[in-house]
Amino acid sequence: MRNGPVAVVAAAVLWGTAGTAGLLVSADSVALAAARLVVGGAALALMAGSGIRRVLSPGLLLGAVAVAAYQLCFFAAVARTGVAIGTVVAIGSGPVFTGLLSWLLHRRRPSRRWAMATAAAICGCAALIVGGGVSAGGSTSGQVVSGVLFALLGGLLYAFYAVMAARAIGDGGESNAVMGVMFGGAALIMLPVLVVNGGVGWEPRGLVAVLYLGLGTTALSYFLYGRGLRTTPVATAATLALAEPAVAALLGVVVLGERLAPVSVAGLVLLAFSLAAVAIPERAARREVRVPAEAGAPGVRERR
Repeated sequence: MRNGPVAVVAAAVLWGTAGTAGLLVSADSVALAAARLVVGGAALALMAGSGIRRVLSPGLLLGAVAVAAYQLCFFAAVARTGVAIGTVVAIGSGPVFTGLLSWLLHRRRPSRRWAMATAAAICGCAALIVGGGVSAGGSTSGQVVSGVLFALLGGLLYAFYAVMAARAIGDGGESNAVMGVMFGGAALIMLPVLVVNGGVGWEPRGLVAVLYLGLGTTALSYFLYGRGLRTTPVATAATLALAEPAVAALLGVVVLGERLAPVSVAGLVLLAFSLAAVAIPERAARREVRVPAEAGAPGVRERR
């Protein structure tokens, strides 16, 4: 059995630990995201080494811009709508945009099972995140609308760089090099953001948290994600990545002592079943093979 889906889910598990790790740092959230990307992007670029030159292309450079822009769009969305709405829209729209872009650019039409499982997974993700009630704080209706638009743009940007990575890997590019180009480029873009926001402080606990966020939840996770894209369709990978909020919720219960509302528990169960449905390979379509006819006998079709 191919282990591509396993690698993607492992990446999503690492992404899901980022929120808990971030609580160890009292830095500005934008500065923390920039530090995570700078450290992780630099590590991925170093891992790729000279292989970067072999896969360098306009598409991957645009992917690097999308990686950096996604971070900024996500935090702009959360600032306007609150964490719950911004997260649901950004994470939930990602798989949908990925499936559509994969269809438009690669001519890979998503299967009906993928569509149904993805819809169920998004519903489960929404129930899980907003189980405690959706609130946009003191935001005005205009701010909420603009925040939702930023979140949708973030989902589209995520889909774009995922599809660009999958395309480069599908064309024979080494996955490490592909991720090195995109995240190394994004690290260069986000470095001024980190400097302008004053960094994240250098106390030992904060430094450990930043190193984990960069090396664990970015470098290692996207190394695994790239490996997964070698054998997993990008639309399927995007849906499997919805395991991230489930892991974050479970860590909140186990590590932080949080409680899940009944609707959140139901969302967690629905999300788990949906991801399992996507991860299990579909049975290959049966092929019809024409068996040569014996002299004087009509040809016979045999199903395999």
